[in-house]
Amino acid sequence: MNKSISNQADQEVSHMTAHGCPASTDHDREVPEVDLLSALTIRGITLRNRIAMSPMCQYVATDGLASDWHLVHLGSRAVGGAALVMVEATAVTPDGRISPGDMGIWGDQHIEPLARIARFVHSQGAVAGIQLAHAGRKASCEPPWKGGASLKTPEAGGWTVLGPSPIPFNDGDPTPMPLDEAGIDEVITAFEVAARRAMLAGFRVVEIHAAHGYLLHEFLSPLSNRRTDHYGGSLENRMRFLLRVAEHLRQLLPAELPLFVRISATDWVDEGWDVEQSVVLAGHLKDLGVDLIDVSSGGLVPKARIPVTKGYQVPFARKIRDEAAIKTGAVGMITEPHHADEIVTGGDADLVFVARELLREPYWALKAQQELGEEPSWPTPYGYAVKRRTK
Repeated sequence: MNKSISNQADQEVSHMTAHGCPASTDHDREVPEVDLLSALTIRGITLRNRIAMSPMCQYVATDGLASDWHLVHLGSRAVGGAALVMVEATAVTPDGRISPGDMGIWGDQHIEPLARIARFVHSQGAVAGIQLAHAGRKASCEPPWKGGASLKTPEAGGWTVLGPSPIPFNDGDPTPMPLDEAGIDEVITAFEVAARRAMLAGFRVVEIHAAHGYLLHEFLSPLSNRRTDHYGGSLENRMRFLLRVAEHLRQLLPAELPLFVRISATDWVDEGWDVEQSVVLAGHLKDLGVDLIDVSSGGLVPKARIPVTKGYQVPFARKIRDEAAIKTGAVGMITEPHHADEIVTGGDADLVFVARELLREPYWALKAQQELGEEPSWPTPYGYAVKRRTK
């Protein structure tokens, strides 16, 4: 099932030429039926275009509470034309935070600060989504601008980290405490309660974070999961935790609200999680009622060799979309509107998640409209002045 890193990278680069990046000539001489600026309806929610703001941790929350920073950070991207604005990885338990500055949703006190964000995002014509997460063995760290090192003791501000097996993320990191079955059930309940709070806050899309080496991904990969019970060993067993979380959330969410799952399609390491297993997983998630797979990669081990280049993860989204027959989102090194448009018109993905480029340019979606030949849909307080100036 697993191939060497070099062979896998060669295959992905080859596939990327066909599907990930713009070709030297137009891939389709006819006007496509669906493009980046087309609306997308999933269950009872309609996105005004195919541009999503990827969830990006800010590490500035206090006790998990959303602040004015988060309101402006997320609200400005809704003003800027994105269709889906996804709140960063939001911890379902205090020990599920990556850092002390992570957003949280483990208590009722978190609901109203998040609701303020959702209300504003919706007032600007976008849809507010939230990513629910547990960091597992990658929890209890300093924020990245302080180096991201593990906080190893309570005196340093740290806490006990959890995982499928007693295997630390990096040399010198704390060894995670393996979750027993009761602990697994407690985490599933925490995801359920968090989803209920997300609905009370008004979010219309919920995403389960099962990527980037965090807890649910740790159970998926044989590199981090060495269990011998029915949560380890076979692919069926390693998928069990995530599938249980997805099943519980789908059952409690109203039928009209979409459920997404973000995965790492590959660990980029021999004998690890790979895209073939991801296709199988996506098929099971579809059967449970998951609506879209948000396809990223990596993050499980610190020294993976990842061939980062323009649109490098797009082929994974294409493969999962084609072989599991489920909607996908593409993410990673997507910075140019024409490239994003090609991803949609070429059938690589249904939604494009834009990450760092939206940090650089909050109005990226409006500029994409202009570059792709449409009149930018400026908010009224801006539009009258901007349009008058261009005449």
